[in-house]
Amino acid sequence: MKQLRNIVFDFGGVLIDWNPEYLYGKVFKERTEMEYFLNNICPYSWNVLQDAGRPVAVATAEKEQEFPEYRDEIAMYYGRWEEMLGGEIVENTRLVSALSERYSIFGLTNWSAETLPLAVKRYDFFNYLTGMVVSGEEKIIKPDPRLYRVLLERFGLNPEETLFIDDNAQNIATAVMLGFKTIHYSPGVILKDELEKMGVAL
Repeated sequence: MKQLRNIVFDFGGVLIDWNPEYLYGKVFKERTEMEYFLNNICPYSWNVLQDAGRPVAVATAEKEQEFPEYRDEIAMYYGRWEEMLGGEIVENTRLVSALSERYSIFGLTNWSAETLPLAVKRYDFFNYLTGMVVSGEEKIIKPDPRLYRVLLERFGLNPEETLFIDDNAQNIATAVMLGFKTIHYSPGVILKDELEKMGVAL
């Protein structure tokens, strides 16, 4: 078995608590109206298109034209995007600095290239990363194996020496297929405990 040398983190749902409800819970008076908006007007599937590289301004203009009655609320999605950041998932981010003393730490994230800098500026754990690959910059999104290969080739990583941590089962499945060690960070999982079970030095 190859010795572990690298640890790759997904960001949203693993290190950063991001949820549009943090913003729109303040915008809409009724929860049912907020849920309608986030399920039918600006759903997560729409946000993913920006994660895949579509410009935020183009996406917003098209959506405002499609739903003019929600023009103001649509404009807030990226205009007040920082209010969707709930903060760090502290029990996980506090592990990053300790891990960086023994392993090379990377990020592999589905995120808009335009909004990620706002998170980088806000959270200190980014300082411990050796590098990261962002879907919005590459115009490829997980679980497409091509995005993982960008990470491997750009930084010269061997997947057998690399642990990948993500909260999405499909993303984990691709990593397993490519030969990564993996941790599926799902409800009830304590990341520190899972790392210790794998013999990761903390």
